[in-house]
Amino acid sequence: MTCDAPPDPAPRPAVRGGMLLATGLGLGRLPWCPGTWASLAPCALAALALALSADANIVRATLAALACIFSIATLRGAARAEEFFGRRDPPAVVSDEIAGQSIALLAAADPLTVLCAFLAFRLFDVLKPWPIRRLERLPGGLGILLDDLAAGLGGAIAVGAARLIAGA
Repeated sequence: MTCDAPPDPAPRPAVRGGMLLATGLGLGRLPWCPGTWASLAPCALAALALALSADANIVRATLAALACIFSIATLRGAARAEEFFGRRDPPAVVSDEIAGQSIALLAAADPLTVLCAFLAFRLFDVLKPWPIRRLERLPGGLGILLDDLAAGLGGAIAVGAARLIAGA
């Protein structure tokens, strides 16, 4: 006679909450391009706020807070998520994309530059030029997060440089 192992107990609320943030409030569970969808979330927030003439400093403070919150979520939830999904840097973990995109958006000043920040971040995130690819190799949440923060920094520098050249 065989005996099946008892089912795992329900996850604790902290585990569910950590997973919810790590998956970008569920955006990471979308079937196609979850990282792109997660990147669009802070872009939509920034574009709307800037289009409604919100104070740029408040928008930047909000984006910095998003970057911090989702960076912490990535560092705290990455190991658990890797175990849960059974793979390294699972696509459903998109908190790193939200954090990185929020960094890129710090250079945005209007809805057009929000679009530029989105495109620049995605370009850096997908192509992973040196040294971004090296950061990805770091273990656990650090590697998952730092490559996206570096891509966000690259995007912010690109948008800032474009604004300087355009005289904006």
